[in-house]
Amino acid sequence: MENLFNVEGKKVLVTGASKGIGYAIAKGFLEAGAEVAIAARNEIDLQAARSTLEQIGKGHVIHVAVDVRKPDQVQDAVKTVADSFGHIDVLINNAGVNVRVPAEKVSEEDWDTVVDTDLKGAFFMAQTVGQLMLHQGNGSIVNIASIGGHVALRTGVAYASAKAGVLHMTRVLAVEWAARGVRVNAIGPWYFRTPLTAKLLDDPAYLNDILVRTPMKRVGEVEELVGPAIFLASDASSYMTGQALFVDGGMGVYGF
Repeated sequence: MENLFNVEGKKVLVTGASKGIGYAIAKGFLEAGAEVAIAARNEIDLQAARSTLEQIGKGHVIHVAVDVRKPDQVQDAVKTVADSFGHIDVLINNAGVNVRVPAEKVSEEDWDTVVDTDLKGAFFMAQTVGQLMLHQGNGSIVNIASIGGHVALRTGVAYASAKAGVLHMTRVLAVEWAARGVRVNAIGPWYFRTPLTAKLLDDPAYLNDILVRTPMKRVGEVEELVGPAIFLASDASSYMTGQALFVDGGMGVYGF
């Protein structure tokens, strides 16, 4: 059974990995013996994250700075990782941002910032890594979507629209690439405690509004996303593609 979930030695690229969800997933893969490349925009944050991850001592870790909104930077970053590792087995496509304002107040700049990062960036990263995987005849892409792309939430219309796009992009890429050995799946989180959500979750009224809609009556901890990511990257999910795992404490199926 352990062999089904084995990712030891796999070459893994994690975007948005200098903190939060991406960092936790990168750490989980390293602890499982994978070689991991962490990617994000900020070089200083990346260096700090890499320094901490290297102390784990179980797998090799490198970092590469990239703005996923810029396809030329995506191409360069993926080439750097592929040249360093020899190939890429797994992409955790996690880079994303959010702008939380009512729909009537969303500006064009807000929309472009979110959609260009969360959807355009996710696609061109998947496309670029996918081309390498198609050439080698195998690989697993895991797109980090959101429960907000599946059910309607208040505020964050650009984010919800982009993440809905990520879910359907996942399905289309899965259909196109399945017969050529590349699997594409998604994870859809609800609220998790990260540096980006800490201020919101420290507001008792805001937190209560979340918990009322969450059957498990708590927010997630980022470590709880590691298992789903490793499952989708490993042979344990070898007959799965085009699927979304909603890691949401039951929120997505709760009637309210």
